[in-house]
Amino acid sequence: MPELPGRNDPCHCGSGSKYKKCCLEKDDAARVTAAATAAAAAAAAPTPPVEQKTARAQQSAPKPQEASRRIPAGARRRSV
Repeated sequence: MPELPGRNDPCHCGSGSKYKKCCLEKDDAARVTAAATAAAAAAAAPTPPVEQKTARAQQSAPKPQEASRRIPAGARRRSV
């Protein structure tokens, strides 16, 4: 999308007026309409189905560490 001029820059339509006095409201309305149309299209699009994990994928999941290797929170040394 082309970059629009600042509010006090000359209008991009070539009228010689400041952008805020000429085309600002028209461009804002067009942007709002485009955003609403895109949002409506995204809401109407079907969602893809969620894939089920296979039994093999569940078996290969990483296992948590053994409980004996964990250090309890109260047993940790604290620096002074």
